[in-house]
Amino acid sequence: MFTVVRNAWKIPELRKKLLFTLFILLIYRAGNAIPVPYVDVAALGQYFQESLSNTVLGLYNAMSGNAFSRATVFALSIQPYINASIILQLLCIAIPALERLSKDGGEEGRRKIAAITRYATLGLGLLMGVAYTVMLRNYNLLTENGFVYYAVIVLTFTAGSVFLMWLGEQITEFGIGNGISIILFASIISRVPSMVSTMVTNLVNGGIAWYAALLVIVGALLLIALIVFVTEAERRLPVQYAKRVVGRKMYGGQSTHLPIKVNMSGVLHIIFAQSIASLPATILAFCNTTNWGSFGKFFVKVTEPTGAVYAVFYFLLIIAFSYFYAAVQYNPIEIANNLKKNGGFIPGFRPGRPTADFIQKVIMKITLFGALYLGVVAVLPIIVSGISGLSSLSIGGTSIIIVVGVALETTKAMEAQMMMRHYKGFLE
Repeated sequence: MFTVVRNAWKIPELRKKLLFTLFILLIYRAGNAIPVPYVDVAALGQYFQESLSNTVLGLYNAMSGNAFSRATVFALSIQPYINASIILQLLCIAIPALERLSKDGGEEGRRKIAAITRYATLGLGLLMGVAYTVMLRNYNLLTENGFVYYAVIVLTFTAGSVFLMWLGEQITEFGIGNGISIILFASIISRVPSMVSTMVTNLVNGGIAWYAALLVIVGALLLIALIVFVTEAERRLPVQYAKRVVGRKMYGGQSTHLPIKVNMSGVLHIIFAQSIASLPATILAFCNTTNWGSFGKFFVKVTEPTGAVYAVFYFLLIIAFSYFYAAVQYNPIEIANNLKKNGGFIPGFRPGRPTADFIQKVIMKITLFGALYLGVVAVLPIIVSGISGLSSLSIGGTSIIIVVGVALETTKAMEAQMMMRHYKGFLE
């Protein structure tokens, strides 16, 4: 990756795009340091560390680069945009009009889908801003109370999320790679120095043993290698196109392949599964559990995100969501019909239903492997967190998958642009 960046820096046009991307990220990091008015930031940070770090809000905090726990302008980060994109993706399957717009609408259809996503981001940002403000008021974390102050806080949160969405679109258009992914990448990377500092402090003070720290480092490196390997892995189904004569020319007769990625939907499975699995702990964080009986204390213990019950439930949810997204993204009947229309077939299988059944069988097998991979990557940091005592590692699997995936995606984008600029063509 560093070699690709160094080579891209030598090309003036790509250097401008890299500098523009870095400038946008500088604006983003500056906004992450500006607190929203009328919020007791010190009390919020202490409350978050004591009660909310292992809930679903801890995931939001990781995705925002610790801005969520400091109530900054960009506290909501790009979560409203991600949620809006996921919801719209599901609605495009459930609503025929949106499905036609996304598939057959062309460039105009994509623009309308993007506009709907922006409006949905605004609505979700407003909703999340209201929920966050209500939480701050209920726990006396506001320095001022009143409708006007609440409105200022909510509108600041909402404006920050919409402005961040706009910054991501600017990176996509004028910078390098996908802007939303780059911002998410920067948010997670910004937490690395504090995590390293915490580990070193615990190691010096005897909070953790040296072999536990070594295990964490070696495990992280092995995890990165596994993620890179599986992210690049794909099953290639051979496809043969029949020969056909049109006039005096012969077309077809080519051999190609149909790629099916092992990890089909990236980190969406883990985000959904973690949100649902952490929901009980999140609800309990807003409840006073000091006077609960033995059953209540047992329930609190079971729902802890570092417990075995949570890990098993989390693992099963990841497998379930993996199959759900595989069914959403791949339609074997549609793929088989497209191959048949273009004169293609998979050797050994008749066009039509037999081809669709074979593709469905392959997808189910690959989905099982991909689901097990995602489950191991997500649950392993929880196990290591319980052994080492570092609670911040409990959401490390999601973060590592995002960081590695964005790094690979951005590297491929730079390589593609460099290849396009170095291509001389057949006329030279």
